[in-house]
Amino acid sequence: MNNAQKYFNKKMEDITFRKSYLEEKTKLDLEFLVDELYNDIKLDKPSNELIKGVRKIKHVLAKA
Repeated sequence: MNNAQKYFNKKMEDITFRKSYLEEKTKLDLEFLVDELYNDIKLDKPSNELIKGVRKIKHVLAKA
């Protein structure tokens, strides 16, 4: 394990840091998935592909 990983693991022991980190990670994940879905809509992808994108977003929201 390198120094960065050790530092990160140490920071994750702090409840405030962990909560903030996970909130930001969730926001970024959602932003990425929404952008991906938006691009799929613009490219006029089939509805089953769009539904997969919606399911991914719902999955992230359910974990939050």
